[in-house]
Amino acid sequence: MTTIDTPPQTAPTTSGAGHALSSVAEWITTTDHKRLGRMLIGTGMIAMLGIAVVGGLLGFERIDAATISLNANSITQLFSIYRVGLALFAVLPVMLGLAVAVVPLQLGARSLAFARLAAAGFWAWFFGMDLVILSIIANGGPGGGTSKFVALFIAAFGVMLGGLTMIAISLATTVLTTRAPGMNMRRVPLFSWSVLVTALGLILMLPVAIGTVIYLYVSYRYNRVPFGGNQGILDYIGFSVTQPQTYLYALPAIGFAAEMFPLAARRRMPMRGFVLGALGLVGVAGITGVTQVQHVLPWVGSKLYLGHFGKKFGDLLDYGFFNALPVIGAVLVLLIGPLAFKGGRPKITAPLVFGVFGLGMILMGMLGGLLYGVLDLGLQGTVFEEGAYVYVCYGAILTTLGAVTYWGPKLWGRKLADKKLLPLALLGALATALASLPYYIAGFADQPANSVTFAYSGPQGLWNTLATVGHGLMVLTVAAFIGLALQGFRKGELAGDDPWDAHTLEWAMSSPAPDDNFAELHTVMSAEPLLDLKSSPDLTSSPELKSKRENA
Repeated sequence: MTTIDTPPQTAPTTSGAGHALSSVAEWITTTDHKRLGRMLIGTGMIAMLGIAVVGGLLGFERIDAATISLNANSITQLFSIYRVGLALFAVLPVMLGLAVAVVPLQLGARSLAFARLAAAGFWAWFFGMDLVILSIIANGGPGGGTSKFVALFIAAFGVMLGGLTMIAISLATTVLTTRAPGMNMRRVPLFSWSVLVTALGLILMLPVAIGTVIYLYVSYRYNRVPFGGNQGILDYIGFSVTQPQTYLYALPAIGFAAEMFPLAARRRMPMRGFVLGALGLVGVAGITGVTQVQHVLPWVGSKLYLGHFGKKFGDLLDYGFFNALPVIGAVLVLLIGPLAFKGGRPKITAPLVFGVFGLGMILMGMLGGLLYGVLDLGLQGTVFEEGAYVYVCYGAILTTLGAVTYWGPKLWGRKLADKKLLPLALLGALATALASLPYYIAGFADQPANSVTFAYSGPQGLWNTLATVGHGLMVLTVAAFIGLALQGFRKGELAGDDPWDAHTLEWAMSSPAPDDNFAELHTVMSAEPLLDLKSSPDLTSSPELKSKRENA
């Protein structure tokens, strides 16, 4: 028995219309992890454009809180699609898409484990997402007024979560069972390790969310009282689309950023074991989904007095476990990674810049989530939480652009131009900060969440204008990147097999990667097998890698 599915033999293709139909059919029915990954990334990026536009519309609507430009009955649905879409249409699918495309290559595997399960998961997520969008357009979803489409939203949400669970199972099994000889868990690349932690967290959390969705559906169809009908939907499934659960979704982005530090330094990652542990700490956020706690046991620090010391100390432990440990993990990655530069100058590349900026933005969102849980600050129910949410999600997307730039040559065989991408990384960082930071400030000024009508002292128009501009710049960033990628991966410079002078196994094969990845299994002697080869060719028994060194 094996976890690797045998791909079916494809018939010879014909020319003309027959060839086009055959090509479409191959993509629809594919179990090739490289194609599945690209389908997830592409669909998620397109969804990201739409969600950023919705964020911009809501920001524009809040500039003048005295008037409403949009249909007043659609405001609740717009907030719902914005909330659900940013995490589950864009960030998590894109992260999983990167993992599906890259992890088997990093592990020296010929394919993805349970590839057919992953393919079924993609289509379940895709059609579930489409039905969620359709239900909201038809006045369904949270706060919707059309009963059958409210029910459709709940059911489609469950289907979408089921598809993501299938993909997570496939990825976790891949890392656990298909590693190259000699690659123990301590030698797994940092990105693949972060994917394993994410996948295991999703396997724990998503079924709990699906169970909640089943309760909501049954209640809505037959009673509507226990769960609040259409008004209570996000109250019960909202834990899956807020902090700290979003940290788990963004964890592969943190793993990618960690992998870029030693690559830019052209040396091994110092204190690598601590980095593996740090990525694991971020994964603690996934336990919040198991507990179904939306904002994670807020802590009232000013009431920590001896009369209730035991209770308050217990609350502090819970608060610190769920909120502080993930932040500590991200901080450790940001502190240890640059140690690789000690004694040398880093090679500045677009993937490094995207990764560092994205990690910084994610960390800003995590720090905001840490503050949001302190009731003394009075941030509960304000847009402060939205600022943290956008920081984490936009930061993950920003890192994704760097990851596509980095691994794109292995998937398409061509390289994007750094000179065009570096300004785009700066623009994306500015967009993320503008879309998020003003809501931190407005949160302290008590601007309410999920509302376009409010009043508070201060330049409320300024903060919401800046946030609107930030969303617009993110649309521009993602759209420009998609345009550059479509052009560069079709007609750009040929990349060669190892354009980054990299350390991990995916760069030991030809570009673009062949259908079955590796012709033979490699024997791995450390966490940086290619670096071993470049410094001492006798450390590996792979003729393919020796040949690569001779040609380098």
